[in-house]
Amino acid sequence: MAAQAGDRRALDDLVTAYLPLVYAVVRRALGGLPDVDDVVQETMLRALRELGTLRSPESFRPWLVTIATRQASTHLHRRQADAERTAPLAEVTDAPDTDAEGLALLRVELSRQRGQVLRASSWLDRHDRRLLSLWWLETAGLLTRTALAAALGTSVAHAGVRVQRMRNRLELSRSLVAALEARPRCARLSAALEDWDGVPSPLWRKRLTRHTRSCPVCPSQGQPVPVERLIAGLALLAVPLALSVAVLGGGTRRRVETAP
Repeated sequence: MAAQAGDRRALDDLVTAYLPLVYAVVRRALGGLPDVDDVVQETMLRALRELGTLRSPESFRPWLVTIATRQASTHLHRRQADAERTAPLAEVTDAPDTDAEGLALLRVELSRQRGQVLRASSWLDRHDRRLLSLWWLETAGLLTRTALAAALGTSVAHAGVRVQRMRNRLELSRSLVAALEARPRCARLSAALEDWDGVPSPLWRKRLTRHTRSCPVCPSQGQPVPVERLIAGLALLAVPLALSVAVLGGGTRRRVETAP
């Protein structure tokens, strides 16, 4: 690999090709926290510094994803913060042929459910959020299950078990979000929220879903769109121009060249 040999053009091409992927992984994992650009730059810097240690160039993609997810996980661990996820919603590309009004209603409903999934993800712990980021890439066809397992440091079979458990917790969180956003809200649920500080957390998810799973008043999901279809509809997030300039403008390369 020319980039491993220090070829500057090859390094720039490598960064250009994989910066959107790294940005997407970090952006999803951090859930819209304001430090995404910093974590992306640190990820690319670390990857370029350690590029010489990569024995198999064909494994560069899963190797880079592993670095990105670990950097994001470390950042989340440091902050110990839960933030509500927000992200731009992609246009519907596979909507059925229908009248303009029906199509508009479908788009509104899909956008509502996508937003609900994003808000539900804030109730997951940092490990599940990291896994959700990887699974989103797999669902979008950008990562194989083998690469996902490698990023987790586990077997393919165990990765499948972890994905399923994470999905179950995400679905419980979707139901919880629906119950919390219902108007009027269930009186018993409101009573259970008296000591809640307003910050989504795995502990409060467990407490509150004990109620929502069996409550006849709290709204159910009905027939929600499967999570796979919702997250697959969220395309790779565009990399901010300022971040591209910062990474490709020589700053990262200079730091790599001058690193001890």
